[in-house]
Amino acid sequence: MRAVIFDMDGVLFDTEIVCMKAWMAVAEKNGMAGMETVFPQCIGLNSNDSRQIVKKAYGEEFDYPAFRQQAADWFQEYLRKNGLPIKSGVPQLLEWLKSSGYLVGLASSTRSSTVFGHLDQAGMREDFQVVVTGDMVEHSKPRPDIYLMACSRLGVEPGQAYAIEDSPNGIRSAHAAGMHPIMVPDMIEPDEEMRRLSEIIRKDLREVMAYLQQEKEKG
Repeated sequence: MRAVIFDMDGVLFDTEIVCMKAWMAVAEKNGMAGMETVFPQCIGLNSNDSRQIVKKAYGEEFDYPAFRQQAADWFQEYLRKNGLPIKSGVPQLLEWLKSSGYLVGLASSTRSSTVFGHLDQAGMREDFQVVVTGDMVEHSKPRPDIYLMACSRLGVEPGQAYAIEDSPNGIRSAHAAGMHPIMVPDMIEPDEEMRRLSEIIRKDLREVMAYLQQEKEKG
């Protein structure tokens, strides 16, 4: 194995829950019922694919760009007040991967301005040789495009790379790309499908690092 490619929201940063709060707050403000069932369907998707789900729920005339902007404003205000929440074990895992000679990439369905903004705020941009974002592909997760692009840019075959994901859509994407998916559940608990598609499921990144160390020792 030569590479590890991370998802971002819910894996590196504890931002998935913040995003949900933003969507729920804007939905409540605008009288949009049912967002608690709509949002989970959008976890792991890029803006294009999320738009289709939201419009299916609220109608083709729904002003999706305005909704997303309001949610983004709520999200940014939260981060301004509370800071960017980094998941436990992130610095240690990134340092170990670097010292162990792995290629490291990021494949996030989030748009590039937000991804690079978070990486810069956390001082992590230099930890990733390749960053692929949701606005670089027409369709993101659960389709394999974003992971195939990340592997290609790292110069590795998908079968030589782990993908670390928290969401079902992310696991489906990595599996479809032919990678080795590792699930670290965040907001959605793994079901039978996730147990079948994931190489392993671990509760946090410290456990992921222990697993990778064990696998590396096996050769």
